[in-house]
Amino acid sequence: MASRLMALWDWFDSRMPSVAEEWRKHAAEYYAPKNFNFWYYFGSLAIFVLVIQIVTGIFLTMHYKPDAGLAFGSVEYIMRDVWGGWIIRYIHSTGASAFFIVVYLHMFRGLLYGSYKRPRELVWIFGVLIYLTLMGEAFFGYLLPWGQMSYWGAQVIVNLFGTIPFIGPDLALWIRGDYVVGDATLNRFFALHVIAFPLVLLGLVAAHILALHDVGSNNPDGVEIKKHKDPKTGHPLDGIPFHPYYTVKDIVGAIVFLAIFCSILFFTPEMGGYFLEYNNFIPADPLKTPPHIAPVWYFTPYYTILRAVPPLFNSQFPGVLAMGVATMILFFLPWLDRSPVKSIRYRGTLYKSALGVFVVAFLILGYLGTEPTTVWGQFGFDAFFLDTKEIATWVGRLGTVIYFLFFFLMPWYTVRDKCQTEPDRVTM
Repeated sequence: MASRLMALWDWFDSRMPSVAEEWRKHAAEYYAPKNFNFWYYFGSLAIFVLVIQIVTGIFLTMHYKPDAGLAFGSVEYIMRDVWGGWIIRYIHSTGASAFFIVVYLHMFRGLLYGSYKRPRELVWIFGVLIYLTLMGEAFFGYLLPWGQMSYWGAQVIVNLFGTIPFIGPDLALWIRGDYVVGDATLNRFFALHVIAFPLVLLGLVAAHILALHDVGSNNPDGVEIKKHKDPKTGHPLDGIPFHPYYTVKDIVGAIVFLAIFCSILFFTPEMGGYFLEYNNFIPADPLKTPPHIAPVWYFTPYYTILRAVPPLFNSQFPGVLAMGVATMILFFLPWLDRSPVKSIRYRGTLYKSALGVFVVAFLILGYLGTEPTTVWGQFGFDAFFLDTKEIATWVGRLGTVIYFLFFFLMPWYTVRDKCQTEPDRVTM
């Protein structure tokens, strides 16, 4: 069998040698730093979840009907009558949240080890583009079940575009394809979710990996391993081939991920309403508004920023602008950070404290976005003689200020931070 497989490979390689060359360039002979740790699992896991989403999405489209009168029923048909349909749907819905968890942890690793700093600015920019495309992909897919939360969530988000001066109303009308969220909206969201955005996402992932492999991977020490090479072989002294060492390591990470993923999938796929909202099991009703409309958890930090900014002249545009700036500012991170070192291992107290406060603020913003503002009353804040809605609003505003200060003050505190000297070689 081995000889037959080798003969088949030789036949294929003689007719398409570029495949073997790319394999050697990006795996077998791509040297990565030998001190990768736990945080470096999430890049490969993101690709793994992307494959899961594409495969399950293909099977779901075989039975889904992008029609306002049939969409909800087709989802119920998938869940109840299609053989294995329930698990395919739950894998896809759980995978959406898992995708964002993995991507958020992957981005946090970039903040920990300065993976956005020179010479990896383009790698970071492609990564942010992937993040924004993923947000668009999730938003378009969110409407497809045609449940109450899907319908009203899309209604609210699309109407936010209508607050943009001059072009807002026409832009909202163009996105909806009608004057209200309806059949035309569902059809175009389905096309964008199934065809357009996945193609863009795959292209950006390829560009992200190519840009990474051109400049080389970062590591927990922030040391450039290409500076020290073996004079005979030309390979980095502090690097090891990605295959088989890190492919095997990533397989272990994928197995652990699947264990956690399947635990959620089989025991709590709705995750208490965070992954699948209870209102989404009710058919969309344009005449009945849910008592609390909120986006899925991975959008909620920016939703809180939107709510925290007061309206101006009865227009919510300042909040929409703040929400947009909160995402666009990520592109400028490589130039905002003026620290002479990359890794948090050698940074001073200022950056470590700023990053810690930023993470806490981001989590609080995320929590506030999932809950009605009156939820704060259950913690006894009424003792301060303040309206519970007002307290939640001010906590959201404080978190919003902290979020923006982390970026806007970065050129100041990264320059003044007392950093240690980076080692010349990687440490184990």
